[in-house]
Amino acid sequence: MKMDVLTLFPEFFTGFSSSSMIAKALKIKALTLRFINIRDFASGKHKQADDYPFGGFAGMVMKAEPIYKAVGTALESSNAPVIYFTPHGRPLSQGIIRSYSSEKKLILLCGHYKEIDQRVRDLCVSDEISLGDYVLSGGEIAAMAFIDGVSRLQKGVLSDIDSADTDSFEQMELGFPCWTRPDDFMGIKVPEVLRNGHHQKIEEWVQNQAKTLTQTRRPDLNMKKAR
Repeated sequence: MKMDVLTLFPEFFTGFSSSSMIAKALKIKALTLRFINIRDFASGKHKQADDYPFGGFAGMVMKAEPIYKAVGTALESSNAPVIYFTPHGRPLSQGIIRSYSSEKKLILLCGHYKEIDQRVRDLCVSDEISLGDYVLSGGEIAAMAFIDGVSRLQKGVLSDIDSADTDSFEQMELGFPCWTRPDDFMGIKVPEVLRNGHHQKIEEWVQNQAKTLTQTRRPDLNMKKAR
């Protein structure tokens, strides 16, 4: 998968792209990341990519022309989806991540300041996604969350893809609690069912734990599942 990330702050992604699963995805070429600096497409001596909003409102708005040119460079005559991260977008979910995991190329647009010029959204953006009901300085953190979620579903990134299939939200449920060695830590022992090797009982225990956690902590997931 190829991802072009359009941002005013490509340095945001330096540590992110050299660590953990992202670094592995890049190393085995399951993922290619290209960071495009929107400011490079701004005109004028100072390469100004933002300006005051019409209407006299507080804050600054990213200008349309630099973003439009950056998107054009990223598209390169392709029809790749352009995803813009904004509070106006639909909440990011595992279902959305799954739906994009089979795309060959994605273009991720990171806004900054108060907003981007609405005309860019009208002309270029194919999907809008929100990380949650709160405001961040820009879309870079949301883009990192999206990249991480999609990249770990690429072939070869996880050593065991079954691990992803049993994660929280894959079946509209929370995942089950996990333990590892030692068997006894500070007097708290691993449940016997997980140590007896009876696979059917383990599977039943896992399902019951997941259902209980979902009912007590995220009952809204059961409502979504029922729909």
